Amino acid sequence: MPRRGDPSAMVKRSLLLVLACMGLSAPARAQFYGEHLNLYFGDWHTAPSHTAYRNLVEQAIFTPGAALDPTSKGAVLRSASAFEHGVLPPHTSTSPIRLEGQQQVYFVESGSGTATSSRQTVSLARGIAVLMPANLEFTLANTGDRPLAMYIIQEPTQPGFQPNTSMLARDENTLPYATTDNSWAYMIKKIFVAADGLATLNDVSTVTLDPLTIGQPQVTASPDVEAVWTALRGTGLAFVSNILRRQTPGTAFLEVPDGKTPHSTVNPNEDAQVKFLYFAHTPSATPQPPHAK
Repeated sequence: MPRRGDPSAMVKRSLLLVLACMGLSAPARAQFYGEHLNLYFGDWHTAPSHTAYRNLVEQAIFTPGAALDPTSKGAVLRSASAFEHGVLPPHTSTSPIRLEGQQQVYFVESGSGTATSSRQTVSLARGIAVLMPANLEFTLANTGDRPLAMYIIQEPTQPGFQPNTSMLARDENTLPYATTDNSWAYMIKKIFVAADGLATLNDVSTVTLDPLTIGQPQVTASPDVEAVWTALRGTGLAFVSNILRRQTPGTAFLEVPDGKTPHSTVNPNEDAQVKFLYFAHTPSATPQPPHAK
């Protein structure tokens, strides 16, 4: 029984009312609910770790699978080939890396370091994102006294795709907002789009919610759409189907692309923003913001 005045219960009742008014009653329309929804959530904190490229400790958030019929928790990716969290210990570096048939986006969560390829060196710090193209040799180094932590989005390259010839870096901290009112309250910064050299994905963004705001509830109608929301800062609420689930930093969910299961993100805090890392593949050739499908 929810406690009287329980913010989560109040938010849930409000969202259910909104969904009903939109003709998207979650309990009536959702195909997936209850324990099955756990398959669409991932958290690197609970994943087993492995070491890659000599010193990079990686933990999977999502792995390849079938988004409409996952066989195991987190096995939902079709367009991206991997989504992981990586940590490089202080004063260490990777062995040289060359991605063949794949490319990666690194989004730095904390720490400091460098990414070096040929004569190009990029400084890494919180909010720096780097698109590493296929066939380019590079190394990552932690130059600080704290772990260098990052999210790693990997996508395959298709036959005929021409990757960039150098790495591309963006500082999310200095990017302007592309919009501050998309789907009611989403404040979006576009980091990379297809025109920047993405191969399979066409959108890597951050999405921020101000205190006591929510994104417009939506359903993902096409099974060809792949969209992932990962909490970066602050504790928000993922509203998926008929449940609310806390999203602490490191927790991600994939939109269920069945045309029936509503989803939204909520900031229940009165005095703090929440921020998400968002990446997506949409069938349209034109890069689009979240939910502009």
